[in-house]
Amino acid sequence: MTTAEKTPVDFWFDPLCPWAWMTSRWMLEVEKVRPVEVRWHVMSLAVLNEPKIDELPEQYRELLGPKGWRPVRVVVAAQQKYGDEVVGKLYTALGTRFHNRGEGPTLEAIVGALEDAGLPAELIDYADKDTYDAEVRSSHQEGIDKVGQDVGTPVIAVPGADGEQVAFFGPVVTPAPKGEAAARLWDGTLLVASTPGFYEIKRTRTAGPIFD
Repeated sequence: MTTAEKTPVDFWFDPLCPWAWMTSRWMLEVEKVRPVEVRWHVMSLAVLNEPKIDELPEQYRELLGPKGWRPVRVVVAAQQKYGDEVVGKLYTALGTRFHNRGEGPTLEAIVGALEDAGLPAELIDYADKDTYDAEVRSSHQEGIDKVGQDVGTPVIAVPGADGEQVAFFGPVVTPAPKGEAAARLWDGTLLVASTPGFYEIKRTRTAGPIFD
C-alpha cells in the first residue's frame, strides 16, 4: 500500500508528557493493523501554560522552564535540519529514555536519544537556544487551532464525516493497546470523529502510565 492510500493522522506531542507517550505507542500499533500513517508534530506544555504559569504548583513551573523547552527545541532543530521524517524517530528515542527507562528530561538523556536516533550529538546545542522557538510556537499553535485551548497533550487530528480533519485531546489510555485492541480503539476514534457535534468522553484516571 502506498502512502497516498493510507489515512493520515496528525499527532502533536510534548516529549515530557507520559500520557502523550502512551497514546503515541498506541498509534504506532495502529499503523501495524490499519492503513494509517502518523505525521508527528511538536506542541509545548511550556507554551500552553504560559498564560497561567504563576498559578501552577512550583514543581510544575520548574518542569516547564528550561527543562521543558529543551526537548522540543532539539526535536524542532532536528526537523529543520534533517526533515519531517526524523521527528517520530527522535520522539521514540526521547520517550524511551524519559519514560520507559526513567531517565527524565535531562541533557544527558537528550544526547543519548540523539545517538539512538542516529542524529548528530551537536543538536544538543539548540537545547538552550531560542533559534527555532518561532517554529516550536508555530507547530504548537497549528495543533491548538484545530482542537481549542482547553486541552493538553497529545492532540490527534483524524478524518471526520465530511473528510475534514477533526482534532481531539487524547485518547488517554494505559497501557497502550496492542494488536486488535489497538485497532478497535482506532475504529472507535474514527466513529466519534464522524459524529457531528461530538466533543468529549471522560472519566477519572485510576492508574498511572504503564510503560512496557
